[in-house]
Amino acid sequence: MSYTGSYIWSLRQKVGSRTLLVPGAQVLLIDAEGRGLFQQRVDTGVWELPAGACEEGGDFADAAVREVAEETGLRVEREDLVAFGTLSDPRVHTLTYPNGDVTHCFALCFVAHRWSGELSPGADEVRKAVFRPLDAPLQPLHPPTAVVLSMYERFRTEGRFQAQ
Repeated sequence: MSYTGSYIWSLRQKVGSRTLLVPGAQVLLIDAEGRGLFQQRVDTGVWELPAGACEEGGDFADAAVREVAEETGLRVEREDLVAFGTLSDPRVHTLTYPNGDVTHCFALCFVAHRWSGELSPGADEVRKAVFRPLDAPLQPLHPPTAVVLSMYERFRTEGRFQAQ
């Protein structure tokens, strides 16, 4: 789904650019070599993970599956998503977009090691998408993505769900 007509778009028609509290999902896709998929945003040029807001009637996994498909052209199944953390710290996850819209995001973070399809970035949101070592992402890195990567590393080493 494009931004126009989405749930967030419909709210923006009523409240303008004021801060919205937005539930959503971020997905770390890891290939067989242990590299993560990073994508460069069209609007700001920062590198990040596939991510986006929930829609009415959907849940976090729905958002994760939909956003991966829209932004990368890849298909991930719900059963292949493993939740490893949540990011809601307003100091990190309050975003101001180039048009002035502000969101405080509450993201459930997933990792997936399986998917299907061919990598084909969604041109309206993504300039490029590449697999990179998790400890060497491209720059400039979106600040919430840096936090999610550190949360994932703690999840891998500690074996427990991360909250920030």
